[in-house]
Amino acid sequence: MKLLTTAAAAGALAMTLAACSTPGTMSAMKTPDAPAAVTVPAGHKAVMMTTGMGDLTYECRAKAGAADAWEWVFTGPNAMLYDMNKKMVGKYYGGPTWESADGSKVGGKQLAVAPSPNAGAIPLQLVQASPAMGNGAMTGVSYIQRLNTVGGVAPSDACGATSAGTKKTVKYQADYVFYKPA
Repeated sequence: MKLLTTAAAAGALAMTLAACSTPGTMSAMKTPDAPAAVTVPAGHKAVMMTTGMGDLTYECRAKAGAADAWEWVFTGPNAMLYDMNKKMVGKYYGGPTWESADGSKVGGKQLAVAPSPNAGAIPLQLVQASPAMGNGAMTGVSYIQRLNTVGGVAPSDACGATSAGTKKTVKYQADYVFYKPA
């Protein structure tokens, strides 16, 4: 997989979205390249792509099963979803939940991850969507891919007994590709 700079990824995203007949909805979107681990199963087509920008929250907690060990644990996202025109078209928050500006929303279960080609970035991800709530852009979504990640990794600050319960937010950006059955 070719490593893209943020500017190149944004340019590629803009060109892909320019083919849309409706903002945020793809009529003939090309399936993006992704590592095998996060590739959507055959029989599904990419129908929408957004760029999520926001924060990931981590909390300093005791490491499970390890005496006197501590770690930063992911507790949730808080991001806005934008189309190619930088118009806010939805949001992404804890659950996980992706919610369209039309009120429809979908949650999901992580199936797989793959390392990001960008240093210091959270992994790429494949999520199987749960049935959508409400009618709109999220109706019928079956899978969600997180690609082109930038930032978002756990803080490098010390995490120990004296900082237990401390929460830190980290900026991140990622493309979310939404799929429906073909």
